[in-house]
Amino acid sequence: MPEQAGPAPVRGPGHPLALGRDARARLGGAARALLDAPGLKGATDAVRLSVLVLAARTSAVSGRVEIRTGELGRWLGMSASYVASEVLPRLRRSGVVEVTTAKGEFGTDRGLDCRVLPLWEARGIAGHPLALHRKEYATWLRLLEALMAPGWAHRDGTVTPAGLLAERRGRGAATDRLALLLLALEATDTGRVRQCGGTIDTKRGRAAATLARLLGCTVSAGERVLERLEDRGLVQRVRLRTESGLAHRTRLMVPAVATAHGRVATDDGRGDHAAVPCPVFSEPDAAAGAIEAAGPGTEPQVGGAPVACEADAAEPDVPAALHTDHPPVVTPVSSPQLSGGFSGEDRGGNPGLPDRPCVREDQAANGEATAARSVPSVAEQGPLRGEKPIKPPVDERDGQRAAGAETDARPQAMDGGKAQQRRRAGLPADPRLRVALRPVAGLWERLSRWQQDQVEAVAKAELHRLAGLSAQPETAPRLLADRLTDRLRETGGEALVTGPYGWLVRRGLVQRPACSDRRCDDGIRLDTGGECDNCGNVIHLRRARRVRIAAEIDQELLGLADGERRQVLEARLREQTAIEAGDFVWRREQAAAEQARRDTARAAAEERAELEREAAAAADAVRQALPCEDCGQERAAGLCEACGYRRRTETLTVEAGLVAATWSAALDDADDDVAAVAAHVRTSLEGDITTARAEFLELMEPGALDADPVAAVSALAFAALQAVEQAAPAYRRNALAMLGRTEEAEAEAKRAYATEQNRRWFRANPNGADAVAAATKAAYAARERTAQHLLATRLAQLREQAAARTLDSDICGPVIA
Repeated sequence: MPEQAGPAPVRGPGHPLALGRDARARLGGAARALLDAPGLKGATDAVRLSVLVLAARTSAVSGRVEIRTGELGRWLGMSASYVASEVLPRLRRSGVVEVTTAKGEFGTDRGLDCRVLPLWEARGIAGHPLALHRKEYATWLRLLEALMAPGWAHRDGTVTPAGLLAERRGRGAATDRLALLLLALEATDTGRVRQCGGTIDTKRGRAAATLARLLGCTVSAGERVLERLEDRGLVQRVRLRTESGLAHRTRLMVPAVATAHGRVATDDGRGDHAAVPCPVFSEPDAAAGAIEAAGPGTEPQVGGAPVACEADAAEPDVPAALHTDHPPVVTPVSSPQLSGGFSGEDRGGNPGLPDRPCVREDQAANGEATAARSVPSVAEQGPLRGEKPIKPPVDERDGQRAAGAETDARPQAMDGGKAQQRRRAGLPADPRLRVALRPVAGLWERLSRWQQDQVEAVAKAELHRLAGLSAQPETAPRLLADRLTDRLRETGGEALVTGPYGWLVRRGLVQRPACSDRRCDDGIRLDTGGECDNCGNVIHLRRARRVRIAAEIDQELLGLADGERRQVLEARLREQTAIEAGDFVWRREQAAAEQARRDTARAAAEERAELEREAAAAADAVRQALPCEDCGQERAAGLCEACGYRRRTETLTVEAGLVAATWSAALDDADDDVAAVAAHVRTSLEGDITTARAEFLELMEPGALDADPVAAVSALAFAALQAVEQAAPAYRRNALAMLGRTEEAEAEAKRAYATEQNRRWFRANPNGADAVAAATKAAYAARERTAQHLLATRLAQLREQAAARTLDSDICGPVIA
């Protein structure tokens, strides 16, 4: 071997984040092995991160690590009290870390002597992911220091700088640090993190799902962690774009890792999608060599995107290079005048191919087409030479609409000969629809007039339904606009929608409930805008069912291998799913049958109600045709208005006489005494009626009553009824007052007075002010109750006597006659 010329290069330590492929695999496998330990199942992120920190600081010789509680808290971004009260007890219970403590001044855990048991057990086992060497421990510790070290100033003057997340403290700090560590171990030398595959929640994104699987949490929690890291500039989600500007898939980048490897992480929204590998193709008849530079007059075939000559740039989403750009070989020559007007002669530029044989044969000889014939109208485009003229077919649907449309909706002949209506340029005039459809304004412009009308009808129906679901109906347009925005984000933009009408009607405007709740739309509550609780319950039930079936398998089938156990578990889950599907079908059939029964019963009830209404209407028509029973007025429904007032007046007069007789007449002498009292009351009420009629006549103008005699009679009868109604309550009050002075009322009042005084709380001082007041109140209430009882009893007795007299007169009347 020849000797090396010159001095040997001095190599220093590389960047802590610039890990090679082997180092990433080794440390990533160790981290996953520790986090997958059975004792850490269900542990908090602070406990899991503390295990990784202790493992990285473990001595390769002794297998132990000494650290203070406060120092461990600084690594985790937590306080010393939180580490002592929450982290250390759970570490001891997990069985993953053996902790020996040195008590502080107040009996708290201060000095910690820890040993990570999985690392200790893996010592000396070849091929074990936790059998780390000294240099691997050092690399792991330098990686953690670069990411989350709190920073130190050593006694010798050296300084260990703080990590990227050193300032992130408090709630969620351990989760953010653990997430950044796992992403750094997964990132390649370009800073890219390989994302998970399979079906994901498109509302959250594949990057959030990837981080959620790394942390073992939900996708929503992973998205929140990702957003916090993005706010600090530690993680980037780069949205790839094509040369046409369309959005493509998203890449997850760790810029610090890319910078450590000397790469530049793009954050302009294009990523390295447009980077084209250096072309390696050569012409068949030319030897391989340097590529000639394109001339100044040529246009690039791919675009002006930068070219990356990296081996890993050949990815599925990077277009392959077509061929080498060539300089112009022939200089275009433009003739000042066409020789004979041949259609195939060069005119310069790029006029394109003729649409039909006669398109360019009508141009002037000077090479300039006249303004009237420069762009031939659609009506002038006839058939090709030799073909028969055919009338273009007209769409009956658009033709019927165009017959009665306005000027801006005249049918236009489009390509293919079909007559279509001119579409509306803007969104509908309804402000609610304009707000709802604004995210899809580009798709709206691509619709025909008939399609726009259909989409408008569907949007109106959906707005009406959303207004009924939400507690605030005015937010319905905003909810529909958010739904359309999310649907477009799932699709990748308006440019990727090939059929705008079908997309809007069947995907964009349609609600997609993820559970049985009518307010759920893709796991989002329409009324609150938050996550659907019912979807969470469904997921919880499914997980609980899986755990229950797994426990049953472990109890019934002992000693199964992991693969066999997984197969049995999946088979039983499929059986359970089939059972639930059958039960759902049965319940749906039962619900349909019950709904049909209710519809039938409702129809029968409506039919009966209709028959009853018809019968009532017929009976009312017959009754309306009857004359008045008292005065004989025609079509008075059996009783005219004036006679109705007279009957009510007579009834109140009789009732007032009976009320007065309850206290002023002897009930046994019904023929003389009660009749005398009733006659006196009648006389008094007739006087009141006369006075009321006189006052009414004074208010009327002369001759007003003669104009409508029927109305005059009714008005006088109503005045009499009002006079009796005003006097009747006075007779009742007078009767109650007089009956309250009877012996029965006095006796009842005395008993109530004595009973109240004899209550146990008044026995010590029965004649006190409180006792006397309570006894007086009880006596008054008892006297009033007795008076009401006497009034009701005597009225019932008088009514029976009056009914008996009426019956006797009816029986004896014909005999006397």
